[in-house]
Amino acid sequence: MSLNRNFWLFAIGRFISQVGWAVQEVALPLYVLDKTHSGGMMTLFVLADILPSLVIIPFAGVIGDRYNRKRLMVWFDILRGILLFGVITFNFLEIYQLLAVQVVMAVMGAFFSAATSAMFPDLVESDDLEKANSTVSSFSIIARLIGPALGGVIYAFGGIKLALLINAISFFGSGLFEALIHYEWKTRKIESMKEVLTDLSEGLAFLRSSHYLMVLMSFALFMNAVGQPFGAVIMPYAFREVLKFTSQQFGLLESFFMGGMLLGNIIVAVKLGRKAGRYFFKALGFDGVMILAFIWVISPRAELSRNIAFMILAVVGVLWGVSNAVVNIPLQAKIQRAIPTELRGRVLSALALLVNISSPLGLIAVGPLIDHYSAWSVSLGIWIIQAIVVAYYYIKHRRVLLQEPEPPFHTLR
Repeated sequence: MSLNRNFWLFAIGRFISQVGWAVQEVALPLYVLDKTHSGGMMTLFVLADILPSLVIIPFAGVIGDRYNRKRLMVWFDILRGILLFGVITFNFLEIYQLLAVQVVMAVMGAFFSAATSAMFPDLVESDDLEKANSTVSSFSIIARLIGPALGGVIYAFGGIKLALLINAISFFGSGLFEALIHYEWKTRKIESMKEVLTDLSEGLAFLRSSHYLMVLMSFALFMNAVGQPFGAVIMPYAFREVLKFTSQQFGLLESFFMGGMLLGNIIVAVKLGRKAGRYFFKALGFDGVMILAFIWVISPRAELSRNIAFMILAVVGVLWGVSNAVVNIPLQAKIQRAIPTELRGRVLSALALLVNISSPLGLIAVGPLIDHYSAWSVSLGIWIIQAIVVAYYYIKHRRVLLQEPEPPFHTLR
């Protein structure tokens, strides 16, 4: 079955807003640094984006299950557009004013994400979830490839106001496409705080009661915790400090990896579909081989010239990106299938909260280690930990990770 009209309206609208957001994500740090020349202030802006989400996400999941998801999605896009138009109109461009805007945008984004993540699996047939997830992920990668380049040019040409204006317009454009989606959802409005707490506990109880989901989600959290240090710390450090790559080479290697992920998403969407889950452990094994290749290139044993190292890592980056997509897309689809639609908002929000908590753990551990030990030895340590845990899941939970869930059944109170 081909992907339907509702899906394409969702995907195109999301792509428009992601491009606009990518433009602002580049322009805002440049503006903050130009105004303050402070790394501490940049950290404050990052925290302003993360911390409100941690507080709001569980409650946003309840709202996403109780109220009309399509309306939440459309109105939070429109409200974010209105907010940015107000910032431009009233010239709220002082640093602490923008910091407050960042907090409000993070809160709105949490509610928007809870609604969209819960609604998305209902827009396509269950058998098309791999294809749908890989298509949306492909659009996200394209936005991440073109958005930053646009953001730098736009900031240089028109400053922070033009960047905010383009993001505001993108929110309205996204909302327009989303408004055309046909989606029915029976609302159950919240009448007391007690109902919110009851809904939260019900979502967590369902999660704890499902052995299948607990295995999938614990594995996803582990992969996120050990995967983050490679992309955020080790690879940039190794490329710049160990191999002494130029900024152009650094950027190209990032693009090769993203291009590999795009290729992997296309393979899942066009060729593998729901069968992609069969290759889960094979893709994990290939992923491990690519990490070993990376470790060898950055180790003293390789003794490669900078250009040869760059060419090898370009190939590794593409293949690494492909294997990442073949691992992540089926895992995401299995989790979506296993959660009944009436609980999906709060359960996926609980997962998002755990992901946001687990992500910094690996980064906190790797940061000090890489200051005291070589990048290749730290990478090898992470690879060994990853190999042990993957072997454990293969031995203990192979059937769970490869099987498809039974159709979820849950009756509301």
